[in-house]
Amino acid sequence: MPEPAVAQRGPYEVELEAGKSYLWCACGRSQTQPFCDGSHAGTGLTPVRFECTTSGTQFLCGCKHTGDRPFCDGTHDTLD
Repeated sequence: MPEPAVAQRGPYEVELEAGKSYLWCACGRSQTQPFCDGSHAGTGLTPVRFECTTSGTQFLCGCKHTGDRPFCDGTHDTLD
């Protein structure tokens, strides 16, 4: 599996709406981080579709290596 690019070393703090679907960028190449803009084309990586269950602030992974996709789990602290 191809390695994603690290978009940033830390989470993106975003406001999400309950019941709305989102596409989280998993490749790290999107210009609309942390959301997908189609830049993954040809990378072998695909975005993660998720539905927010509660409205409010969420922290989405910026390093693209989280084990809790699309949410930040602190993995960015362990990257070289």
